[in-house]
Amino acid sequence: MKELVIGSRGSQLALWQARHIQTQLDNLGLKSRIEVVKTKGDKILDVPLAKIGGKGLFTKELEELLLVGALDLAVHSLKDVPVDLIPPLSLACVSKRVDSRDCFLSMHYPSLEDLPLGAKVGTTSLRRCMQLKRLRPDLDTLSLRGNIQTRLQRLQEGAFDAIILAYAGVERLQIRMPYCVPLSFKQMLPCMGQGALGVEMCSDHPLFATITQLNDPKSALLCGLERAFIARLNGGCQVPLGVHASLKGEVLEMRAIVGLLDASQVVEERIVGSIHEVDELLQLLLERFIEKGALDILTRISL
Repeated sequence: MKELVIGSRGSQLALWQARHIQTQLDNLGLKSRIEVVKTKGDKILDVPLAKIGGKGLFTKELEELLLVGALDLAVHSLKDVPVDLIPPLSLACVSKRVDSRDCFLSMHYPSLEDLPLGAKVGTTSLRRCMQLKRLRPDLDTLSLRGNIQTRLQRLQEGAFDAIILAYAGVERLQIRMPYCVPLSFKQMLPCMGQGALGVEMCSDHPLFATITQLNDPKSALLCGLERAFIARLNGGCQVPLGVHASLKGEVLEMRAIVGLLDASQVVEERIVGSIHEVDELLQLLLERFIEKGALDILTRISL
């Protein structure tokens, strides 16, 4: 059997993720090697993400190589994977989700509440900017691009009073800072799929069914609900829209938030129900969200 080629971005976090999946492939008896690919999002670092396009910023080049057979599979942070994949591309599996919260990091301040008036907070995400403004309208939210190490260096050099990162990446790379505090879901809802990895392949690949053995059913269900919610709103990672699904026993909870960038108008909704009524609960969340004006906000943002 030929050696599988895994496509990955070149950052430390992306390579950690690719090696994590590579280990799981080894457990299936499948040998593989990792091929590093630069994406548009990796090449353009001096412009905010929202200004250089939304969907596929960190996946397009990898997907093109999948389609021509140069890669067998690509490993992504699931939050970066567009909800509308081009056939025959498909998610072969979703890894077991780790902590999906966002994380506050600072050299001098113990928490978001302790930041001084007008403090500079770095983040690449409109979603995070909006929720920061909702909590602290006085904060100066500034674009912060680059890999995690670059962002941490700028924080250490004093360019920012604090930065916000996905807690999953902080934990995976075992980052330790003077202050590193996960934000609760009441403070900040994450991006769809945050904390999980997605393995993308062509669905007609001869080993597609084999790779599906790596799928974590619970994570796939919850992340799938979040992705379906975003798809029906025609949203994505580059809009100020957060969503999170969780499951305790047979009780499903879904929360969502959207708002204008200055948080002058925000729609937030939460539903709780039985896991046996997934489709109905998803539809209910969408209906309530739209009734409160979510589509109007998304339209105003895109103008």
